[in-house]
Amino acid sequence: MSRLPHVADGPYAPPVPARELTVTAADGARIHVEVHGPEGAPAVVLAHGWCCSTAFWAAQIRELAADHRVIAYDQRGHGRSPANPAYGTEPLADDLEAVLDATLAPGERAVIAGHSMGGMTLMAAAGRPAVREHAAAVLLCSTGSARLVASATVLPMRAGRVRTWLTRRILGSRAPLGPVTPLARRILKYGTMGPGSGPDMVEACARIVHACPSRVRHGWSQVLDLLDLDHGVRELRMPVEIVVGTADRLTPPVQARALAAALPDCVGLTELPGLGHMTPVEAPDLVSGKIRALAATYIPSARGERAVPVEESA
Repeated sequence: MSRLPHVADGPYAPPVPARELTVTAADGARIHVEVHGPEGAPAVVLAHGWCCSTAFWAAQIRELAADHRVIAYDQRGHGRSPANPAYGTEPLADDLEAVLDATLAPGERAVIAGHSMGGMTLMAAAGRPAVREHAAAVLLCSTGSARLVASATVLPMRAGRVRTWLTRRILGSRAPLGPVTPLARRILKYGTMGPGSGPDMVEACARIVHACPSRVRHGWSQVLDLLDLDHGVRELRMPVEIVVGTADRLTPPVQARALAAALPDCVGLTELPGLGHMTPVEAPDLVSGKIRALAATYIPSARGERAVPVEESA
């Protein structure tokens, strides 16, 4: 029945950051940012999804911060970032650009990983100067670019107008989620996780999702309902890798396959059998390994090479 915003122990308990800062976006929104790991290490930036927070990346932060500088931030209205009346993909892009500008040195390259709405944030920001300057490579986890409600399989019925209408009503509900109860855990597991997800995974995700204010959950559901970022996918010109669970009911594999076909430089699509929408929690070692491998391949400092300024490599 606890309302704590995250679990307090175990692999999914958020590590204590080396430092915290508040970044101001273009419209004045205040964004909470955490930095983990040693200064000067290869950089990784993590963007979480709808109804989540930096706590969602606890397993990745714990593993990568030993030898990477891991930057995680709360999307506006989520976690410790205050709610803001501006909802939309452009504000998401503003926030990511502000975080990159505030935490990375000029010309510094990073691997940017986005889960669900975090991946959509990357698509929205793909053409922004900060993303072009700083993104060495991208990992997209369990995400999509358009037609999210129509493709979702939360309801076990034939695709079509009726399923889309009912799905929209469920995902866009204004009802508060309330405390984390056994029934709440079962519902969340069914909708967002694979059938083999362990109790610790379900508990971690339930705490995080239930901590999201209902007005914020509803506000962003409207943005996701109308999402159309196919143009942004084509602007992700850096190497991009994709991970999706075959049992993902929110952004099913059809979304990942469409992304892989549209990306200018897709370097891999991994479909994880039986896993659901919460891949960084359900497959923590695999997702951390993908981020680590992208950093080793595409960030010169991770290989001990001299970093080439962006203007020299253009």
